[in-house]
This record gives sequence, structure tokens and C-alpha cells, in this order.
Amino acid sequence: MRMKLIGFMGIAAALLLPAIVARAGALPLAPQVGDTYEITLTRNSAQLGSDRSSGSSHDKDTIIERVIGLRADGVELEYDLPKAATTEERAGNWQFPAQVFKPFDGPAQLLNAPELEARVDGWLKAAGWPRTVCEHWIFTWNAFHIECDPQSVIKTVESFDLRSADLREGAPYQETEALGSGKLARKAAGPNGAIFSVEMPVDPDAVRRARAESDVVVGEITKKPVSLDAALLERAREIVSGTISVTFETDPAGNVRRRTKVTKLDIKGPDGRSETRTVTETLERRLISRRD
Repeated sequence: MRMKLIGFMGIAAALLLPAIVARAGALPLAPQVGDTYEITLTRNSAQLGSDRSSGSSHDKDTIIERVIGLRADGVELEYDLPKAATTEERAGNWQFPAQVFKPFDGPAQLLNAPELEARVDGWLKAAGWPRTVCEHWIFTWNAFHIECDPQSVIKTVESFDLRSADLREGAPYQETEALGSGKLARKAAGPNGAIFSVEMPVDPDAVRRARAESDVVVGEITKKPVSLDAALLERAREIVSGTISVTFETDPAGNVRRRTKVTKLDIKGPDGRSETRTVTETLERRLISRRD
């Protein structure tokens, strides 16, 4: 798990899935203490400009979720890096392990905040950074946001959330970057599970704002600051169109095991130049250990 990269749209609090029945008679897997899941988020991006410029990126992050407690009103979960994580990777990721309580109704709550607070203090000290660097951006081999708030772990694990409140034919579905909502359509169903999909137009204003926010970050890193208002004014001159397509795949019990989101953008600048961009995000959740 790395710190936030430029262009990452806050992909959304915990990972406990609701009962989603994919076929008649199927029952969702009830959580048990000791249940362990591997959750992987893969993001591929490709862009092509009218001036024949091109670029691509690939990013893959994996976290482990384990059920550590059951309450009448929710579940206690622990999130950690995979066992294969190196000592260096662990030293650079003070957020994990993190313990979170996910109530059946309401926002997730961080359970070990004091432990994370002590960890971030050690992390800053080891890096030789004062607290004043928190919430700023730096550039090493990539652009990194320096996060120091223990509560930020909630947002981090939310980006690995595969919950779907109403996964059924005709149910409304909405993405923050989309213009309005779409309706889910069942594309397939069988003994191995079901597939639901939806397509929506992008919200041009949301895209322009995300690009303006990236401009602000780039300005901070390059020591050429630009205000968000100025960046928004400049990006407002762009013509933006595109679509967001989302596909859910469920297991035989109706639990979501994979979500694939494809965002396609066409952006035309005031100078006549244009670019196309395709971002594919795949989120997969796999049970790797369960107490008999």
C-alpha cells in the first residue's frame, strides 16, 4: 500500500458485504471470527493526445481484512498489509495494522487510534520530517501525499469497499464522477454467480475539478503554486465528455467478488488539442482463510 498518488480519485465504510442474493435459495456467508480476505485494487490508465503523445500507468495495492470480533450491532475488522510485505514497506506504512468497527448502520470507527498516533510519530521521526510537512505533497520516484491523521485510515480502507446496498435488476446506481444515476442490469446468472452492469455519462464538472486539483498538487511539487480557483477557471475552458461503466460479479452465495469500473474520457482544450483517457479499476475480494 502506497500513499496517495496524483490522479487517484478517491476510489469508497468497511468491507463487510451485505446479504445480496444472486439466485434463489442462496445464502450469503455469515462472518465468523478469523475469516480472512485478500482484497486487491488494480488501476490501469492509458491516454493518447491528438499531438500523438501517449502515456500509461499501472498500480496495484493489496490489503488483508480479518474479522476479529462480532457485536450485536456490527463487526470488528482488522486491516493489514500482506504477509509478503517487506520490513521497508511496513516501515513506510504507519496506517497498518488498523482495527475498525463497522456497525450495521452508521460510519466506520477506528479502534486503535492511539497506536496509530504513536506509529506516525515514529514514522515522521525516522524520515526526519517535522509535523509541518503533514498534508503536503513531495516528489521522490513519484508524487506522495504526506498523511498524518490516524482517522485517514478509514478513507483508505473505504477505497477497498465492495459493498452494494441494492444489487438487483433495475436498481439505481450512482458513482461520484457520474452525471446522475443509472440502473443496474443483470447480464448473466448461473450456478457460479451473477453479473450486473451499468453505464452512465461522466459529470464534466467533476472531471474538471479533479484535473484542477491535480494542477494545484503539481504546482506545490514544482514550487510553482497555483490556486484552486485559478486552476478551476483554466479547466473550465475544456470540453469534457465520456462514460463510466461498472460491472459487478457475484459468487454463488450472492457476495460481490469483483467490481470493474472503466472510465473513458474525451477532453478538448481551447487550443484545439484533444486527448482520450481510459482508466480501468478492478477491485477483487477473495476469502483465504475461514475457521471451520
